[in-house]
This record gives sequence, structure tokens and C-alpha cells, in this order.
Amino acid sequence: MIDYNNRTFISVENTENGEVSSKTYFHYYQEGRILYADYEGGDIVKGKLVGIVNADDTLEFRYNHINISNEIRGGKCKSTPVITNDGKIELHEEWQWIDQKQTEGRSVIREV
Repeated sequence: MIDYNNRTFISVENTENGEVSSKTYFHYYQEGRILYADYEGGDIVKGKLVGIVNADDTLEFRYNHINISNEIRGGKCKSTPVITNDGKIELHEEWQWIDQKQTEGRSVIREV
């Protein structure tokens, strides 16, 4: 089982409708199967996520943040881990905004 506790990630890919960028850092914490994180940078002023680590190491979580336009944004995400050749974790994410349009996107964050 992957231990996500005290790992830092940075965004390396995102669809156009996402707000996370290569300037956004995620700091992950884990207690048992409970996962939570703080994130900020780029267009994100302050963000939080909370979720579950599944038995297959995939993640399911909800996220909320304040962007540089002082808007509150939030959504849901499912992440699948991939271990890179150098032993780092990449999270391949499928997410959806929870707002009126409920648009979907894909992103990749990589451990630094």
C-alpha cells in the first residue's frame, strides 16, 4: 500500500477548464485510510481536500479552494497512482467541478 503522508506534489498536466497549474503545490497527509491535503499557488490562493485511500491505492476526494478572483470553487476527484521510473508517485486524476455547469477534466500531479 502506498503511504501518501508528508508527500508534496506539483501539477504537470491539466485540462483547460482546470485552475491548477505548474505553480500549484499539494501537501498530502494520511491517517489510516483518511487522506487530506493543503494546496496553493498560481491561481489558487488556498485550497483543501479530504478523501479516502482505497485498498488499491486509488484516491477519492472532494476539494475546495479560493482562487485569485476570490471565488470559492470545489469539486470531486478520483486519482490513480502510477510509480515513475525514478520511484516517484504520479497521480492521474479525473475530476468534476461541483457547480452549475459540472464540467469535467483530467490532470496529472507528480511527487517532487
